Amino acid sequence: MKNLLFVLLVAISGTLFSQVTSIATQGGDIKLTPISHATMVWEWNDLTVFFDPTGGEEAFEGFRNPDVLFITDIHGDHLNLETLEMLDLSQTTIIAPEEVLKSLEDVTNGEAISMKNGMTISLRGMQIEAVPMYNLDKERQKFHPPGRGNGYVVDVAGTRIYVCGDTEDTPEMRQLRDIDVAFICMNLPYTMTEESAASAVLEFEPKMVFPYHYRGADNVMSDPEKFKEIVVRANPEIEVVLLNWYP
Repeated sequence: MKNLLFVLLVAISGTLFSQVTSIATQGGDIKLTPISHATMVWEWNDLTVFFDPTGGEEAFEGFRNPDVLFITDIHGDHLNLETLEMLDLSQTTIIAPEEVLKSLEDVTNGEAISMKNGMTISLRGMQIEAVPMYNLDKERQKFHPPGRGNGYVVDVAGTRIYVCGDTEDTPEMRQLRDIDVAFICMNLPYTMTEESAASAVLEFEPKMVFPYHYRGADNVMSDPEKFKEIVVRANPEIEVVLLNWYP
């Protein structure tokens, strides 16, 4: 796969079993560790990045304090104040939508950057774009209305990584281009079906896809294997990587 290296390793951190994935960039590998649901850690050179941290302090044992922390939306599986209060964020730059930052005034004395949909910034060697994330279905927009939350496209040394957040297969997602790695949600009733997720992926054609965030209402799991089958059958050039997001 052009410009990408996928290596699956096994790591033990405390009592939790994690799958650690390396994604190559022109500036060195990103070490990706899935924590749970929408929570993950990236380690790139001397930079540690948290996405939507949940699970308490113990979920991040063995990691350095985050240099950069992304939050996508206001719900507890993305904005978990209890976890944030346990972490040392004094030297952390938080990137989040405006509605999220309203809740963080008492959590951090570090830098906080509010990003609106469509905004781009440069930070710590990364180019970051906030991508709209929302429900298309009018009834489900009570969960994720347009304009409130962010997905993110993060360019790390030329490798473009899309983290979708809570969203359906929006026109903005389908119009993405030159994505190397995508993290795609699929959980009902909050986001989208496996079929909708696969349809969007087949349109914007990332090189590699990680299904994540697939636990829905009443802890019912969507089927990442079904998603993979649809994508690979239609376009075998797209690599679908299944990790254990619910250890």
